[in-house]
Amino acid sequence: MTGLCRAGRAVRHTNKTTARAEGRLTSRTSRTSRTCHRGMPSCAERRSAIHNRQHLPNTNSGAIEVQQSVLGRAVRCRSAAAEGVDANVPVARRLVLEVPGARGASAQITLETGEIGRQAGGAVTVTSGETVVYCTACAEGDPDAFEEGAGDGQQMGGMVPLTVVYQERFSAAGRTAGGYLKRDGRPRDADVLVSRLVDRPIRPMFRKNWQRDTQVISWLLSYDGEVKPEPLAITAAGAALSVSDIPLSAPVCGVRVARVEGELVVNPTAGDLEQGDLDLMVAGTQHGVLMIEGSADLVPSEVVLEAVELGHEAVRSMCRQIESWAEEVGKPKREVSKQASDVDSAVSEIMGREEGEIRAAISVRKKQERAEKLTELKEQLRLRYAEVEDAICQTQRHYNAVFKQLMSDVVRKMVVEEGMRIDGRGLDDVRPITSRASVLPRTHGSALFTRGETQALAVVTLGDDKSAQKLDNVQSKTDNEMKRFYLQYFFPPSSVGETGRVGAPGRRELGHGELAERALLPVIPEQDDFPYTMRVESTITESNGSSSMASVCGGNLALRDAGVPLKTDVAGVAMGLILNQEDGSYAILSDILGNEDALGDMDFKVAGDAHNISAVQMDIKVEG
Repeated sequence: MTGLCRAGRAVRHTNKTTARAEGRLTSRTSRTSRTCHRGMPSCAERRSAIHNRQHLPNTNSGAIEVQQSVLGRAVRCRSAAAEGVDANVPVARRLVLEVPGARGASAQITLETGEIGRQAGGAVTVTSGETVVYCTACAEGDPDAFEEGAGDGQQMGGMVPLTVVYQERFSAAGRTAGGYLKRDGRPRDADVLVSRLVDRPIRPMFRKNWQRDTQVISWLLSYDGEVKPEPLAITAAGAALSVSDIPLSAPVCGVRVARVEGELVVNPTAGDLEQGDLDLMVAGTQHGVLMIEGSADLVPSEVVLEAVELGHEAVRSMCRQIESWAEEVGKPKREVSKQASDVDSAVSEIMGREEGEIRAAISVRKKQERAEKLTELKEQLRLRYAEVEDAICQTQRHYNAVFKQLMSDVVRKMVVEEGMRIDGRGLDDVRPITSRASVLPRTHGSALFTRGETQALAVVTLGDDKSAQKLDNVQSKTDNEMKRFYLQYFFPPSSVGETGRVGAPGRRELGHGELAERALLPVIPEQDDFPYTMRVESTITESNGSSSMASVCGGNLALRDAGVPLKTDVAGVAMGLILNQEDGSYAILSDILGNEDALGDMDFKVAGDAHNISAVQMDIKVEG
């Protein structure tokens, strides 16, 4: 259409120039020119113009020939498109997902690809009701970490170099951002929390040893105020990766489950959530659950388990539909280097010789002493197996991957086969706990909570309405929505004996603070009973696992110290899973350490009172 307009304007300009030279420009001609500028001439009019201009004087014959050629080509392109010939016109390939357990507008989700973002590795638009999320997935074309010439910064066999960005545009709800700056820029805290929700279930599903820089970006383009965008963002990311050339092992989808008036509902509306007592995000594949994130108004664990099962039933159905659709419209997947098998063979050879030394180093009970022993051992083994002639490990990246796998295999064997953990505890043992209130003399409330080598200093500040946290995001119900209870989590590098950046909170700090806040929220008194704003600061002064759950415990103590009449007391703990993938045997660990989290297969955080659950978060690194 742009080409046709440009050609038409050029022809009219040539015609008017020639007419002026001959003294033939009339008011009728001017009106005709204005009419043509407003609307496209018909095909018959264009063909007539071309025919007539062939008999004009040759005073501008070169320009006329060029315009005739351009206009003729435009006519042919339009005719080809009308006849169904490929004219590079974007066409959407559509899939309508049926969501079991959902109702109303949420019962169907429409996925489209091929019309928008065709240069991305994968691009999908997801619509439910009038809520629209657009997602793209791209990966760098550079060689991965196993191929010759890979970048020095890449870690062979390490964490997937994945970046997930989610952004809610105020225009999606017909609004403009408050404050001086009107351009949507730095992601707000709410956007970062959704980015984490998207990242966690898709990260473990990349094929083993995929090390290319990968980026998933999602935008909320339309929000109807009822269909919530968070589960759509997870499904959009999984679908975009599925239709892309990026090797995801299986499609990933997400749903939300709420209990409304005693009934479990999949993908509830915003109105349903206001009436419900359980809000749970469930994400996974058709074969297993990968992530759970939610809060509850102190509901029994059986209800949470039932909600997970219902959510996964919907996820299974959605993943099957997306898998079939991706086979039809998706791109061929990239290959992952075959050199990945070298890791397994090197691990097998080194393990037979060095298992005793690895076990001795990893069994040191104190965190810092254990880290020093492992650093020394890593250097010793590097000199034996990577710095000699006919070395088993050919590169530093290869050796790093082998050493990490050696540690993981030793820990799995100790835990699953012998029932012994790296700090000497049994599987069900909790580290020693100490706590102290009124630690700081001038604060409204304070407490120091210590569990093993994890410690949180919690401080409570009370205030009036002016101290409340203003919510300025797309999903806010009003422009002046306020939050009277909020928890802020701080994780300085000194808590693990390191140096590093100090300043604005990172994604991890925002996520951990949100989890601890949701765990405490159900026991906060109603405003009529306690008309104050409550701010909790949790500063992690030592960290070796479960620092977010230490924040729950410390926050509860500090609120009590400030005189807040909590409905009941809550606490939290992190559980772990070690799986033997060869025979399916496993062990569940209570109160996990940092190393057990890093080398294990599951991180499961749960908070509540003595009988019921107030918050839960689970991430599984294996499909199942």
